[in-house]
Amino acid sequence: MRFDLADLRLFLCVVDAGSITAGARQANLALASASERISRIEADAGVLLLERSRAGVTTTEAGEALAHHARLILRQHSALQGELRDFGAGARGTLLLYANTAALTGLLPQRLAPWLAQRPRMSLDLRERTSAEIVRMIGTGLAEAGVVSDAAQPAGLTLQPIAKDPLVLIVPVAHRLANAKRVHFADITGEPFVGLEAGSALQDHIDAHAAALRRTLAMRVRMKHFEGMCQMVSQGVGVAVLPAAAASRFQRRHPLRTVAIEDAWARRQLCLCFGDWHALSKPMQSLLAHLGAQPALP
Repeated sequence: MRFDLADLRLFLCVVDAGSITAGARQANLALASASERISRIEADAGVLLLERSRAGVTTTEAGEALAHHARLILRQHSALQGELRDFGAGARGTLLLYANTAALTGLLPQRLAPWLAQRPRMSLDLRERTSAEIVRMIGTGLAEAGVVSDAAQPAGLTLQPIAKDPLVLIVPVAHRLANAKRVHFADITGEPFVGLEAGSALQDHIDAHAAALRRTLAMRVRMKHFEGMCQMVSQGVGVAVLPAAAASRFQRRHPLRTVAIEDAWARRQLCLCFGDWHALSKPMQSLLAHLGAQPALP
């Protein structure tokens, strides 16, 4: 068999996405190219790996075996890269870390500075993704670790809290709730809302809790970033729910008031997410330990 790492990554993307179309998109490949490569993988294997239907694809028994070994190979390859980076006069190279918006804009700048300052030969590539995307990438072996919300459900992965990340309501200064200390989410679902763009993990999280109350939020406008939301709210367009750290930061630039949300689901935490600790590269272990990870015992 002549599988290369790109073939294995594509196959896992297709398996985890449940369709060749979605898997191709996740692997940044054209659909025709991805379909051809999947067919070639099956031809090289000499056995059917995927059952195709209108609903998508599912793995055959042989496909499940390939997926299992592909994950092991990709994790080992990632660990090998990390080990090789450790050779030479001290730690060097580039370490890739994924983080959700709240972690990237609030927690990490302050936490990462001392670690990087002590390692002048080490560079850090920080990439923003939703918590759900980060969990999926770690699970498929496409990423070593990331910082996510505890709202994520990473089956088979380790989730370790490192910071509080509560959600708060932001309102214009003239709003009826501007002087309130706290509010229940059920009491604000009738307000006009400013939200994040469709597909945002945070917005999906908020919408799901509205749906649990049999409500649909009246979304006046959706923004790509927290600052855009704060600008809209400060001008009286509506109210919004966002992380307290972000609200505090942008409150210095825009006339806003923050109100605590009483519901338990709003008292979120930021967590480190990773798989097998001992399979992580040495630099990644060092970084996660610095951020507060508790290494698993051998």
